[in-house]
Amino acid sequence: MNVRPAWLRLVVSVSLVILGGLVLSAGWGCNKRVTLADKAIREGVLLIGGGSEPQTLDPHINRGVPESKIIFSLLEGLVTYHATDDSRVEPGMAERWETSPDGKVWTFYLRNNARWSNGDAVTASDFVYSWQRVLMPALACEYAEWLYVIEGAEDFNRGKLKDFKQVGVHARDDKTLEVHLRAPTPEFLFMLQLHTFLPVHRGTIEKYGNMTDRTGQWTRPGNTVGNGPFTLAEWTVNQRIRVVKNPLYWDADKVALNEIHFFPIENVDTEEKSFAAGQLHITNTLPIPKIDSWQGMAAESIRFDDFLGIYYYSLNTRKPPLSDPRVREALSLAVDREALVSKVTRGRQRPATSFTPDLVPDYGPLRLLQFNPERARQLLAEAGYPGGKGFPKLRLLYNSNDNHRIIAEAMQYMFQQHLGVQLELTNQEWRVYLNSLQSGDYDIARAGWVGNRFPLSFLQNFLKESGNNYTGWSSVQYEQLIEEARLNGSLAQRNLLLSRAEEMMMVQHPIIPLYFYTNIYLIDPRVQGWKPSLTDFRSYKHISFKKP
Repeated sequence: MNVRPAWLRLVVSVSLVILGGLVLSAGWGCNKRVTLADKAIREGVLLIGGGSEPQTLDPHINRGVPESKIIFSLLEGLVTYHATDDSRVEPGMAERWETSPDGKVWTFYLRNNARWSNGDAVTASDFVYSWQRVLMPALACEYAEWLYVIEGAEDFNRGKLKDFKQVGVHARDDKTLEVHLRAPTPEFLFMLQLHTFLPVHRGTIEKYGNMTDRTGQWTRPGNTVGNGPFTLAEWTVNQRIRVVKNPLYWDADKVALNEIHFFPIENVDTEEKSFAAGQLHITNTLPIPKIDSWQGMAAESIRFDDFLGIYYYSLNTRKPPLSDPRVREALSLAVDREALVSKVTRGRQRPATSFTPDLVPDYGPLRLLQFNPERARQLLAEAGYPGGKGFPKLRLLYNSNDNHRIIAEAMQYMFQQHLGVQLELTNQEWRVYLNSLQSGDYDIARAGWVGNRFPLSFLQNFLKESGNNYTGWSSVQYEQLIEEARLNGSLAQRNLLLSRAEEMMMVQHPIIPLYFYTNIYLIDPRVQGWKPSLTDFRSYKHISFKKP
C-alpha cells in the first residue's frame, strides 16, 4: 500500500473549513462587521504581523529580520530604500554625495533639517560615533565585518589599531562626512542601507550605559531617540510594538501613517486567522497548507514577491559525524529540492543550486548542487555508515513555526528514505533558537539569510570571524579569495573571485541550501505603496491607505 508520509498528507490536505474567516477578507465591501483593521485605517494605523518577538531594537547588535523591520521605522541612514526601484537607493540623512575619481573617497552632505526626535541636529559626528561603536571590540557586533571596506576598520575591530582617528571615517564639519575606502567598492551605497550602518544618538546611548553596552536600555519606550519617520511609543513583550509618527523627521510631511503596530505572532496559523478576522493589514508569512485556498478565494490579498533570500540548513562541522565532509555531501545529495518546492513549499520558490540567490544582478546563477541519492549512499558508506548503519540520530533544530516544521518533516523523510539516517526534530522560540545557533548547541539547524544586491552580502557569512558563521567551518583559501575580491575595484573581477570562493565553500558542504525564497504573505488591498522589494525592507514613509 502506498502510504503518504505525514508531511505530504498535511501539505496536500487543504481544508476550506479552517478558512471560514477568509470570506470575510475576500469581500471587503458589503454587509460585513467593522473590524479592527477597518478602525485602524480610519485612524491611519498600519497593523503588521512581525513573526517573532524582537530580541533587540539596537541596530548594532541586531541579528534578525523581524527586528530590522521595526528598526527601519525608527532610524534612517545616509541612504534608504527606494520607494519603487530596488536597483536604486534613496537619499536619507544625506541629501547628496560625491566620490573621488579613483572611487575610494566618498563625501556625504547631510541635510540641514535632519533632526533627532529630541530636537538635536543629526551631524556627521553622529555617524563617526555610530560606526566607531560598531567596530568597538567590546561591543562584539556580529556584523562588524560590513565596515571592513573602510580603511583601518578591520584592524580597529580586531584590536590591532587603537586610535579610531586612523580609521577612514571623518567629520569635516557638522554636515559633511568623509569616508575613505580600502578599494573602490561598487556596492558601497547599497551597503549603507544595512542596519549596521544606521546612526544612533550618542547622548542617549551614554545616558543609559556606555558605547559598548549591550543591555539595550536605551531602546525602551520613553528612552529611545531616533531619526526615522517614527518613534517608539510602546513595547509590550509578546503582544505589541507601537511606533508613532515623528513630527521632527526631515520628511514628515510625506509620512501618511500616524502609527504602525507590529505584532510578534510566531504561530503562522494564528497570524493567518488574525488577518482573516480583520485584525491585521499585512502578515509576515502564510501557512503552507493555506496557499492554494487563498489563491482560489481571495487572490487580491495574497502576494508572491521575488526575494533575495535563501532557506538552508546549517551543519555543525565541529561535531562528528558532521565533521566529515563526505557525510555533509551525502546529506546534501539526498535532498530532492525540486520535490521540496513543488510538493511541499508550493510558493513559487526556486530550488537552490548555490548559496547566493539567482536574482543577484551580474552574478550567476551558479549550479553547484544536485540530487543524487546513489552517490549520497556511496559517500555515506565510504564514511563508515553503509545504509546508515551505526549513524547516530541527528538533532534538527528550527525556530517555532509550522512552516519550518513541515519542511523539517520533509527532510526527515528524505534522509531516512535515501540514506537510512534519522533526524530528531526540535523547535525553540526565536530568542532561544538564536542563542543555540550562536553557542553551537545543535547538529543541523534551519537557517535563512536575506542579503542585498551584491554577492558579498551572502558570502561574508562564512568568514571565520563572521558573527553569522554558525557552522564552525573555515578556510584560509576562502578568506583570501574574499579579501582579494574586496580589494578589486572591477565589478566583473570581484564577482569572478567571489564565485570561485562560493564554489570552493560549497565543495566542503558546511550548509545544505534548500531553496531561494519567495516572499509569500497576505496584504489588505487597501494598503497603498507596499511595493515588492527584493529585500522586503522599505521606507515606511511611502505607505498609506486607499481612500474610501
